[in-house]
Amino acid sequence: MCRLALKTALEPFSPYTVLTAMEAMQEGYDGSGLGLLLRGMEFEDFRYNHKFPILSGIAHSVAAWRRLDDFMEERGYELKYDHKFHMRWDLVESKDRYRYFVRAYRMPDKFTDRTQQEKDDELMLTRLALRKDGELHGGDLTVFSFWPDVTIIKEVGWPIKIGDSLCLHDGQIKSRVCMAQGRQNTNYGINLYACHPFFLQGISTMTNGENTAFVPIKDWLLGRHFPGYLGYQSDSEVFTHILHYTLKQLKLPLQAYKHIITPLSSQELAVHPQGEFLAGLRNVCRRLIIDGPNAVIGTLPDETCLLVMDQKKLRPATVGGRTGEWAIASEMCGVDAMIPDRDRALDFQPMREHTVIIPPDRKELTIWSQHDPYPLPQAA
Repeated sequence: MCRLALKTALEPFSPYTVLTAMEAMQEGYDGSGLGLLLRGMEFEDFRYNHKFPILSGIAHSVAAWRRLDDFMEERGYELKYDHKFHMRWDLVESKDRYRYFVRAYRMPDKFTDRTQQEKDDELMLTRLALRKDGELHGGDLTVFSFWPDVTIIKEVGWPIKIGDSLCLHDGQIKSRVCMAQGRQNTNYGINLYACHPFFLQGISTMTNGENTAFVPIKDWLLGRHFPGYLGYQSDSEVFTHILHYTLKQLKLPLQAYKHIITPLSSQELAVHPQGEFLAGLRNVCRRLIIDGPNAVIGTLPDETCLLVMDQKKLRPATVGGRTGEWAIASEMCGVDAMIPDRDRALDFQPMREHTVIIPPDRKELTIWSQHDPYPLPQAA
């Protein structure tokens, strides 16, 4: 198993807070990978414009760093901020690291009057082009995200040690949402792209579990011929892409995600107020039904956070907190580390039919059941 932790708060906080939760759950991972996603960025030395897309990743050589600069300039991006971590290089396990980068850019002038979808596609295609460039040069450039208000950090090693190596405790970088996953390397070789969280056009998920339906799901997604549905160094990456497909392609509400990955039985749908529509959705998306056990935690561009379980419910997760800040973790001790002074009587462990939603206002949890109706497209 892996271990997951998420904290979301109205006031930006240090990602080191979430790393302490990972430390509390350290028996659940082996140091083969840590992934951090930060959303709702704040920098101590830069007044960040939240419209600027942020490029995050690792340049493994001077040559890769120079190609990155040349590529972005030729594509028309203007560098507005280049974050420099206060590095402790003696704590970095991997020796082929030249520069960890978090860089904010102004988009090319030609996109000023373009639609939001055109801008979103451009950011995705730019990230994929840089990833491809790194792969063509022996893996010397690794790019995790290119999106407004989002930074992703991934590295091999133990979470606290990685946090110390990048000096994440120094307050230079904060966010309103932070996701962390400590990987246990069970099925694949060590590859930074295989480390959660996964990201596509503002949508991100991380998973504890094993998706034994991975191959048919992957093949179905590849058959959509959408440029962002690629990679799959991990069987869990499909959870991000299914959520993207639900929200962006089908344009359904968040609650539909649960109906797609773990649909209700025919007997349950027969008595559901929207059973006819949901039965049709299940038939159309039957290749996207997962086979767990899995616990999936995610975030959306508006800072909504979510937690869902599969039918087997063999990967635990708990959510707790208070108005203004909430936490989700694989173990209770992880929630304790992030928000110790909460009312524990309000903690919640979802069952197989639940979707836990923490809205952007962070006032309270929304606990939605698949047996309840939800907003459907008007035509339905």
